[in-house]
Amino acid sequence: MAEAVAVPGLFAEAGEDRISVATQWQLTWWRFRKHRLAMIGAAVIIVFYLIVIFADFLAYADPNSSQARRSLIPPQPIHLFDNGRLHPYVNPVTGKRDPKTFQLIYAPDLTRKVPIYFFAHGFKYKLFGVIPTDVHLIGVSGMPTEDAIYLFGTDVQGRDIFSRLMFGTRTSLSIGLVGVAFSLLLGIALGGLSGYLGGVVDVVIQRIIEILRSIPTIPLWMGLAAAMPQTWSITQVYFAITLIISLLAWTELARVVRGRFLSLREEDFVTAAELVGCGRLRIIFVHMVPSFLSHIIAATTLALPAMVISETSLSFLGLGLRPPAISWGVMLQDAQNIQAIVLSPWMLIPAIPVIAAVLAFNFVGDGLRDAADPYGI
Repeated sequence: MAEAVAVPGLFAEAGEDRISVATQWQLTWWRFRKHRLAMIGAAVIIVFYLIVIFADFLAYADPNSSQARRSLIPPQPIHLFDNGRLHPYVNPVTGKRDPKTFQLIYAPDLTRKVPIYFFAHGFKYKLFGVIPTDVHLIGVSGMPTEDAIYLFGTDVQGRDIFSRLMFGTRTSLSIGLVGVAFSLLLGIALGGLSGYLGGVVDVVIQRIIEILRSIPTIPLWMGLAAAMPQTWSITQVYFAITLIISLLAWTELARVVRGRFLSLREEDFVTAAELVGCGRLRIIFVHMVPSFLSHIIAATTLALPAMVISETSLSFLGLGLRPPAISWGVMLQDAQNIQAIVLSPWMLIPAIPVIAAVLAFNFVGDGLRDAADPYGI
């Protein structure tokens, strides 16, 4: 039998041929998937946005249901096995008043077991905002779930922190997406006009950018928070904050787009588009923007964590969303004093998804930024 003979450089040549015929998106993906932290960050972001979509299903308790007798219950462990069998349960929590400090002290009742069921019935909601249902991922039978399960404990008003965290994730991450969408549109449009047209238009847009970037952030937000009518609903405040964040966040992207357009406007394909009678907006959005779309995607990914941090910080300071709205920043308002942190450290749990989301977005942004030059693969 003839032995197979390895041809030196054969696999290298095959790899070079594969790269030479690949599209730009294929090259970008091949380079991006080599960035391990970026891939981990992408998986974390997918999990977060699955929570955004299925927040009602994952939350086992009504996030606004409060009772004084459930105030500041510490996190409660779930036991997965019962007598060697997979049968999740929790021990119900009972509270007793300390006669010396008059503080409620909670302890699990080890003599009782409350079984946990999957796809259990609970409070009613609309799945995807359309389908009415009351099915949740976990729940108990025979009593309200919020009286039996406390995965992350409860806050001062006795509201379940885990369920509120699910809804807070939806609010905080959706503000980031909507805000980035607005700032992306403004940044590309104004940055593109500035770089493509030049002259007076360029000078005016750049001076506007410099003025906006020179405004102190905290005093501006304090003034805007004072200007918002107290009678506004949660939805109105939500969209107002999203719009304001996006109006202040487009400047950096506009500068990046302007620089790219200054180098592209003399290229042959732009001249050809002008000669065939294409309008300026068509040249910008159809011909010039797609040529560096990967850079825009990378810049957008890096802008998302800044949006999340902005909303969380402003709500934490009382300048953004206010109760009864639920967001990461609103939940962290309860952990503003040292006494709360010392006595109930689980109130800081909402800070964990903030850190995880910001790190994940930054890892993905770094990976996309490296992959934006796919020919460096």
